[in-house]
Amino acid sequence: MYRVSPFLRKFGWSLLAGAALATLWVNLFPASYYDAIEFRLADLPLPRWVSPIPISLTPMDLTSDLLMSLFLFVVGKELWEALVLQRGALRGPRTGVPLLAMLGGLIGAALVWLVLTALFQTAEEAQPFGGWPAPLGGDVVLAWLVGRMVFGANHPALHMLLTMTVGADIIALLLLGVAYPGGALRLLWLALPILACLAAWALVGRNPGRHASERRVQRAMHLWPYALAGVVSWVGVAASGLPPALGLLPILPAIPHADRAFGLFAQAEEYLTDPLNRLTHLMVRAVPAVLFLFGLTRGGVDLAALSPTTGILLGALWIGKPLGILLGGLVVARLLHRRLPPGVRPRDVMAIAVISGMGFTVPLLALERALPGGAMQEAARLGLALSLLAGPLAMLLPRRRRR
Repeated sequence: MYRVSPFLRKFGWSLLAGAALATLWVNLFPASYYDAIEFRLADLPLPRWVSPIPISLTPMDLTSDLLMSLFLFVVGKELWEALVLQRGALRGPRTGVPLLAMLGGLIGAALVWLVLTALFQTAEEAQPFGGWPAPLGGDVVLAWLVGRMVFGANHPALHMLLTMTVGADIIALLLLGVAYPGGALRLLWLALPILACLAAWALVGRNPGRHASERRVQRAMHLWPYALAGVVSWVGVAASGLPPALGLLPILPAIPHADRAFGLFAQAEEYLTDPLNRLTHLMVRAVPAVLFLFGLTRGGVDLAALSPTTGILLGALWIGKPLGILLGGLVVARLLHRRLPPGVRPRDVMAIAVISGMGFTVPLLALERALPGGAMQEAARLGLALSLLAGPLAMLLPRRRRR
């Protein structure tokens, strides 16, 4: 199997370091912590046809909406290559099980959230049948850190785990934007990213062909047209009401890429010179700092915020998502005569289900939209922090099997 790039380890430790510092800060000096992350850097006087609600730029919003788009571009690039490139992880007859398991996990988490919120009163401000997108996403970098310890560096189950987590994160953010748009959903603004993608592809990204001039070939290798298209795309996605962190994903189809996939986050891609990989390599250098800032501004856990919302979120992540993965990846897949990927056994799927019970990065992005502010969000954030205990539990399972 291929080797996963070590930069994922930097991503994971940067995120955890930021969250640990934020947790220490918010529990010792809560007033100064909230003053710092909610400090108004600027008030943007945008017209109502751009944004129906006033926009105040804070460190928390700057990190979550703008900087995190770089991280999601890197993640989305892996999903795009898995779908379209030769030997991609989501192409071929053996991709049915990861897809079924991923969909099962999403459905299971949402259903358990809805059932538990109907049975238990979470907060006075809670909306009936609301907040279900909160537990859908996972955490790519933390899942990789734990999965590497459980399966080993190059085990096929680790790559199945990455495939499922990347796909679930993108789908969770899209569902969040549709269910809880910023202000109101204004789909007409999505014409901007579509036009930006088409313009970048037509002007520079299109395959120059065999008989193209050297100048035409060199122009296709420039990165600045795709960066400009990314800015336009981000503005359109943000104005449409979808999560701004998704703003760079629409330009992925316009950027020339390699002919074949080497695997999700493959180390071999660091030596490729196509524009998509070169652009990703530039972003990768900034992503550790972005994830540290994200953990610092979004990952501060108030240890005194325990409430029913904490238990409901844990139930969705620890019960709903693993059961959905097992039902989709083993039961439904067998009924549809789908085979597991080569080298992956049913007990590996069980370990994947346990690891998928961790939720942090993408659920943190979802909390602000999916749940009312204040105590309910803090209780959910505590639940996300506790959900990371699924990682140590997953690391114990293989050891017992080896004995």
